[in-house]
Amino acid sequence: MPNVLVVGSLNTDFTVALPRLPGPGETVLGGTLAVDAGGKGANQAAAARRLGAEVRMIGCVGADDGGHRLRQALADLGVGVDGVGSAPGVSTGAALILVDARGQNQIGVAPGANHALTVEMAAGREADVRWAGAVLCQLETPLPVVRWALSTARRHGVITVLNPAPAADLPDDLLALADYLTPNAGEATALTGMAVSDPDTAREAATRLVARGARHVIVTLGAQGALACDGAEALYFPAFPVTAVDTTGAGDAFNGGLATGLAAGGSVEQAVPLASAAAALACTRPGAQAALPDRQDVERFLRALRGRAD
Repeated sequence: MPNVLVVGSLNTDFTVALPRLPGPGETVLGGTLAVDAGGKGANQAAAARRLGAEVRMIGCVGADDGGHRLRQALADLGVGVDGVGSAPGVSTGAALILVDARGQNQIGVAPGANHALTVEMAAGREADVRWAGAVLCQLETPLPVVRWALSTARRHGVITVLNPAPAADLPDDLLALADYLTPNAGEATALTGMAVSDPDTAREAATRLVARGARHVIVTLGAQGALACDGAEALYFPAFPVTAVDTTGAGDAFNGGLATGLAAGGSVEQAVPLASAAAALACTRPGAQAALPDRQDVERFLRALRGRAD
């Protein structure tokens, strides 16, 4: 069973499903509210666990009811949460999510306790890094913690996966700590300064990011699939066809699936289809963690697609 360590955020998600997304200064009525466990880190940990990995998490929540519920939600899935600390006097992180009838979303985040995670707190869990087959990070926790996690994993010979979300410009020395960098089109645009919108522009952006230090770059393009590049060659993976209901957790499902496949010893050619299938299925259900598929879901989905191809 692959071992995956996730270093990242935990949020309470407040999701409103609307007929359409509002414009600036506009109120759109007719929505429904759902309150769920979320946060990119916690979502990716849950995704990896449901796909069959042994998972541990390092993060921080508030010393409040919301923080307790988020830790318990992961523990109920079988994720190790001993590395999830609490910060007194700081609220647990929260995300406000609007989703339209096509599954497109707008998200605002109040980081709260996620920004209280320190290198000193994380460093007490170095044994978890040594245990892992892959370490997965995002950018909803402080950058020094991300740097510590990636550099410690590199020192121990552990695969590193950096999901540069939310979008930010990152220094080359941090990119060089990523064995696998996984931006979406918007994040690739932020990292390179070039507009990324299709496989051709994704390949150019990925080539630039490899030149800046990342060993492999996988640009996710939503319904257009994903483009993987290591500087020597590029591989294009078409998206699996589904009817999207809510795309909120798709990127997290992809990253959790990718880390699981890589930690199991899989190649890019093996890990990306697993990740893409998990992301596709996550789009067919509302919510973030609640929408994440398990391994049996993904295997049935892939078998059905192969049957149609035959």
